[in-house]
Amino acid sequence: MSNDEFRAALARLAAGVVLVTAQEPPLDEHGRGEDVGMTATAFMSVSLDPPLVLVSLRNDSRMDDLLAEQPLWAVSVLAESQRQVASRFAMKGRISDRLLFADLPYIRGEVTHAPLIGGALATLECRTEQRVLAGDHTLVIGRVLTADLPTTDGEPLTYFKGRYRQLG
Repeated sequence: MSNDEFRAALARLAAGVVLVTAQEPPLDEHGRGEDVGMTATAFMSVSLDPPLVLVSLRNDSRMDDLLAEQPLWAVSVLAESQRQVASRFAMKGRISDRLLFADLPYIRGEVTHAPLIGGALATLECRTEQRVLAGDHTLVIGRVLTADLPTTDGEPLTYFKGRYRQLG
């Protein structure tokens, strides 16, 4: 089986789309660290008791490096109307995320201080419990510290066959 065959087969699995965010530790005691964000489709619930979720991060990505040292992170479950947010944070090779957050409505999580995107269907604040190396990715299992449903309307953003899709 080739990588292309494997990728094509798994592209037939529809997935929800989330934005994973965290705040880098400040460079000095007077500053605030930079906000970092990453679009993910490999996200799932793991356990109800205790409440655990899992996100898969490409090894040596900026988010993987950050979450290796910063245990607090957040997830915004994106609505169908937030395709541009997902696309923006899916760009590879960017130097800074500062401009990506510049015109987005968000609040800071009470526990993680990570950005929680306005208009998301749900938001979660998490603390890393375990990191598992799995091939070219790291599975980060996080304990959910807070969960909120800021938007009761809207449909989820899904990803299927390499594109964002609508349900129905």
